[in-house]
Amino acid sequence: MTPRAWRRDRGERPCRGASPPEPRGRRGVKYLEEYRDGAAAREYLSAIRRLATRPWTLMEVCGGQTHSIVRYGLDELLPAGMTLIHGPGCPVCVTPIHIIDRALAIARTPGVIFASFGDMLRVPGSTADLLRARAAGADVRVVYSPLDAVALAEAHPDAQVVFFAVGFETTAPANATAVLLAARRKLGNFSILVAHVRVPPALEAILASPFCKVQGFLAAGHVCTVMGTGEYREVAARHRVPIVVTGFEPVDILQGIAMVVRQLEEGRHDVEIAYGRSVRPDGNVAARRAAEEVFEVVDRTWRGLGEIPSSGFGVRAAYSAFDAERRFPDAGEPAAESPECMAGLVLQGIRKPHECGAFATRCTPEHPLGAPMVSSEGACAAYYLYRRRAASAAPAGSGVSAVPR
Repeated sequence: MTPRAWRRDRGERPCRGASPPEPRGRRGVKYLEEYRDGAAAREYLSAIRRLATRPWTLMEVCGGQTHSIVRYGLDELLPAGMTLIHGPGCPVCVTPIHIIDRALAIARTPGVIFASFGDMLRVPGSTADLLRARAAGADVRVVYSPLDAVALAEAHPDAQVVFFAVGFETTAPANATAVLLAARRKLGNFSILVAHVRVPPALEAILASPFCKVQGFLAAGHVCTVMGTGEYREVAARHRVPIVVTGFEPVDILQGIAMVVRQLEEGRHDVEIAYGRSVRPDGNVAARRAAEEVFEVVDRTWRGLGEIPSSGFGVRAAYSAFDAERRFPDAGEPAAESPECMAGLVLQGIRKPHECGAFATRCTPEHPLGAPMVSSEGACAAYYLYRRRAASAAPAGSGVSAVPR
């Protein structure tokens, strides 16, 4: 591996530029510190400047990528006229408010233990969130794996245990495994409330919008680690847009940007892998098989994007006994978004978080109006953490960010 040639192995396309250098001496964490290497980042930035002959607009799909971009100021280091748009790649953020309200109604049902990852507890519904519901007496528990929820069902046979299954394709295999395990153990008191979404149909919806300015995508490496790149090739070919599967550290992201820019400059629209240490074209076949056994593709509503055909997972009829929506059919409240919240426009990449009049004033992580402010992958949370001082000093819509050019 040299700093003058991009990796040729594991499906990555060679290109002039830089690649993460081999660790010099003993390094603390393999595949982490070398992807935060300043010299490699400067090499990629130089390559991007050499490659780009005109303005380009790219979208990073994943909220984890957004946080790295904002934290390290990568967008401020790109050539003038090159724009990064933050995409809807935060599953917590795109979970529609009516699903949150349904979760609240189920959690408040007597005899229910509602299990969830911690990032969902602060997401606001129409009138409350799961943290407030717990404070009011609902049995809401934070778990670190869906298998923890299965263990709860075994330990509390007289309670109905419901796990909040939220996420992109990345988490679907683990949630499917929990259902399969509960079925094998004949746990009639376990079910999942599914809010799984699929990324490729969302990219199709973004590209079909009359407001779309996106010319290339940085796809999420963890999703493709599970699902592979097959569906992305269809999107790229149909819309003639380059897609590069990218990691989450600064050098990963800059490499992905350089590869997208090179495709754009060459007039290509291929799917390339810049995250070869994790992603294979076929993904994780065993994980996909588990997800496909339990889930089927369904239409799904995304916060900010509306209903997108074939963009979600639902529980198959064969496992309907573990579907919380069928077990609690009447659970739910009238759903209403905050009229002040611009989360929908942020998730579509039409507005930046600091352009919202409530940003960092009436909307904060402690008192969020929308999910992107409270999620660890939300764009609003990223701007609040790393750019709110500059945003508060500039008028809304000025485009000022915290890191000067």
